[in-house]
Amino acid sequence: MDALMGEQIARAGLADWRKLAQGLHARYLVDDFTTSARFVVAVGEEGDSIGYHPRVSMGPGFVDLKLITPDAVYRDDDDGTELVFEWVTQQDVDLARRISSVAAERGLTADPASVSHVELGLDAADSSRIAPVWAALLTGIAQAQGHGSPSDEIRDPAGRVPNLWFGEPDEGGEARQTFHVEVYVAPEIVEQRIAAAVAAGGTIVDDSQSPGLTVVADQDGHRDIVCADTSSAGR
Repeated sequence: MDALMGEQIARAGLADWRKLAQGLHARYLVDDFTTSARFVVAVGEEGDSIGYHPRVSMGPGFVDLKLITPDAVYRDDDDGTELVFEWVTQQDVDLARRISSVAAERGLTADPASVSHVELGLDAADSSRIAPVWAALLTGIAQAQGHGSPSDEIRDPAGRVPNLWFGEPDEGGEARQTFHVEVYVAPEIVEQRIAAAVAAGGTIVDDSQSPGLTVVADQDGHRDIVCADTSSAGR
């Protein structure tokens, strides 16, 4: 299925959901484990009806859901090339709507501002050379290299560990291991999250692309990137 861009997702009006990194995320608040389990069963039945299901995790007082198509297709209109990767498609939007209806029928409240997603970045001059090592360390399977991505990015098919992407090292920065942490949050809480980090002693290093991307450093200079997909935010 074709990958949906930010404006297309925004027009879908998915009030319960937020686009973080590659997928759609939602959190529903629940009173107890039994309520969570029954909700997940109902969500599963909706998925059964179309042959497609979300990724689900449960915890005290919440059920988290993620929707992402493993083989979304992006077509470049300029040169006609196609890329197949993990991304949001129409089937994700359709199932998101169904899940929101199921939650509403059960009186469950969505908490979209609380969803988040973390990815890791590692600067590397030759990612193809070192990626197999990281695939083995993080996931134990070679297929994690480039899984659902046109690059050497490490993505665990089972979703157990954060994605690891590779960036270009700084000029003259050879032999220096530099990790980056990217924290994806809902657009409406970007300022709040950054303000909390600054209040805790952090410093804003670069906000030239804020609110989509803001670089924050701790007292020792370690950098974190706060990200939000503002293009998919509802109008």
